[in-house]
Amino acid sequence: MTSILLIGGGIAALIMGIFLLQFIGLYLQALFSGANVSIMALVGMRIRKVPARLIVSARVLSCKAGMPIDTNLLEAHFLSGGNVLRVVQALIAANKANIKLDFKEASAIDLAGRNVLEAVQMSVNPKVIETPKISAVALNGIELLAITRITVRASISKLVGGAGEETVIARVGEGIVSTIGSAKSHKDVLENPNLISKKVLAAGLDAGTAYEILSIDIADLDVGKNIGAILETDRAEADKKIAQAKAEERRAMAMAVEQEMKARVMEMRAKLVEAESQIPMAISESLRTGKMGFMDYYNLKNVQADTQMRSQLAQQGGAPSEGSQG
Repeated sequence: MTSILLIGGGIAALIMGIFLLQFIGLYLQALFSGANVSIMALVGMRIRKVPARLIVSARVLSCKAGMPIDTNLLEAHFLSGGNVLRVVQALIAANKANIKLDFKEASAIDLAGRNVLEAVQMSVNPKVIETPKISAVALNGIELLAITRITVRASISKLVGGAGEETVIARVGEGIVSTIGSAKSHKDVLENPNLISKKVLAAGLDAGTAYEILSIDIADLDVGKNIGAILETDRAEADKKIAQAKAEERRAMAMAVEQEMKARVMEMRAKLVEAESQIPMAISESLRTGKMGFMDYYNLKNVQADTQMRSQLAQQGGAPSEGSQG
């Protein structure tokens, strides 16, 4: 029984030794680098599914830079989804540049989704942001197209909660539009582009952002369209269409009145035809009752024939003779 226990213990020790052998390299790397990471700490990282090589590398880097960081803090930052090496590199860069930055603040910036190393680099070496072409119209209606270059420096204390580059570009664009829009003539802006830079820079556009605006320079300034003339042309075209629509309305009303008059004339003609159709019956009734004699009837016929002849002559352009009037 004792031999079995000894054999079992030996096998267990062998397995444990083989398991620990994979950590020997990292342990020795940390030991000879002055980082001091124990074997048990490395085993704990494996159990917590933390990449031990990454943590050891970050620990060695911080110790070599003279600002050692505890492995528990590095593990916690990794488990929170942070970039451990980038945070350590940012701390080293900030320390070399005499920028006040501790691990807590750096990890918070990293977890906020910002590149903390780039922010430190921007604090040392300012970044130039070029805006897209911005269109603005002066009071005389001439459009100006401006491209600006904004020199910004990252403000470490404002990185958490501060607005990004998009806000800076939007504010600068708004300032340019306001400045050009208040100019009486586009020539004033072309003669002195510094007016734009000074007014925009004096507006404090970096408030609430993660950056400090150092300068705003006009890279390009071109003359665009004559917006005033285009607006006047569009207005004239609109007035023309309105006038045409009103004229069309009046024409339609006139046509409606004309159609109504034609209908009335047709109605009157119909009544006249109806009345004329009753004349022979009235004459016949007058002859029958004795109200009209035969001579009266013949005289009426003569008058009708004379009237008809005169109408025909008038249509032919002639004149009736003296004898025909008898």
